[in-house]
Amino acid sequence: MKNKTKEKNRKKNKVAAFLERKNVTLSPRVYFVDAMGSMAMGLFTSLLIGTIFNTLGKYTDVSIFSDIGKFASDAAGAALGVAIAYTLKAPLLVMLSSAAVGIAGYGIGGTFVIDGAEKVITAGPAGAFFAVIIAVELGKIVSKETKIDILVTTTVTIGVGVAAAKLLCPYIAYAMYYIGYFINYSTTLYPVLYGIIISVLVGVALTLPISSAAICAAIGISGLAGGAAVAGCCAHMVGFAFLSYRENKVGGLVAQGIGTSMLQMGNLTKKPVLWLPAVIISAITGPLATSVFKLQCTGVSAGMGTCGLVGPIGVLTEDVSKGTLYYVGAALVCFVIPAVLAVILGWIFRKAKIIKDGDLKLEL
Repeated sequence: MKNKTKEKNRKKNKVAAFLERKNVTLSPRVYFVDAMGSMAMGLFTSLLIGTIFNTLGKYTDVSIFSDIGKFASDAAGAALGVAIAYTLKAPLLVMLSSAAVGIAGYGIGGTFVIDGAEKVITAGPAGAFFAVIIAVELGKIVSKETKIDILVTTTVTIGVGVAAAKLLCPYIAYAMYYIGYFINYSTTLYPVLYGIIISVLVGVALTLPISSAAICAAIGISGLAGGAAVAGCCAHMVGFAFLSYRENKVGGLVAQGIGTSMLQMGNLTKKPVLWLPAVIISAITGPLATSVFKLQCTGVSAGMGTCGLVGPIGVLTEDVSKGTLYYVGAALVCFVIPAVLAVILGWIFRKAKIIKDGDLKLEL
């Protein structure tokens, strides 16, 4: 019995050593934090930039803008594949092969009957995410194990990835569509309630070491729900920027205001109550966005907040009828209200000694 146990442990250790040598970690953090974070970069450098150029082409009637927008948007699946593979530290052949897998995962879906009509739905970013992770990890295992590496590695990576996409993506497409549909439709029915819920949750996700942009893109958030997501992200970014101005001055204002509120994670881990002002701000601006100003946004832009001003730009370029109230609302929700409330709440929380000098200090 002891010999069997020893043999079993020996084999287990041998497998563990092999996986370690191949840099296959099987870590939820690597997949759902690091890889998902890289998804946002892949989407930013393709779909998001493409949307901006398409908008420029539409309003300026300059054809080169539209051409750039089309090619950039069409590259979304490939960009996702390479971005995820890079984060997973894939060898070069595996990384390059992941472009094809990303395209497959992004584009494969299914035909569903929705509201009495057939509709083709693709798995989008979520499909690319799962297909590429499976392909990359198996590709890493076979990489450089044979004398015909260029053939074996590319065949396994692309073959496994496309097969995984064909198998999983119809179900992923179905699930993502109905999650997004439920959120988007529910927000139109209950704009105040869902404005609060979405704004708070997406704002918190933006500050956590996960990708709110990737989440918003994966579920296809849009309309008023997208507006609430933008509000929540801006509340956290602008909120923390002004809340911590005493400690971090102009450098911190810029780093958090148009960079990321994720910089505060170290402080929030030590003292979670520091999160409360930003959460309060998002709970106020979310319903204002959905029920008063009717702000709307779609996909990855909704989860970016004021990072590079992507969120506000997404709100302003949304294809909806806009009046003066819409533009004023965008400025108030994305910038003015979070800044003013952060100053007020900061004074209250510091007066009550909930926030103390140095609590929000960043190492910039």
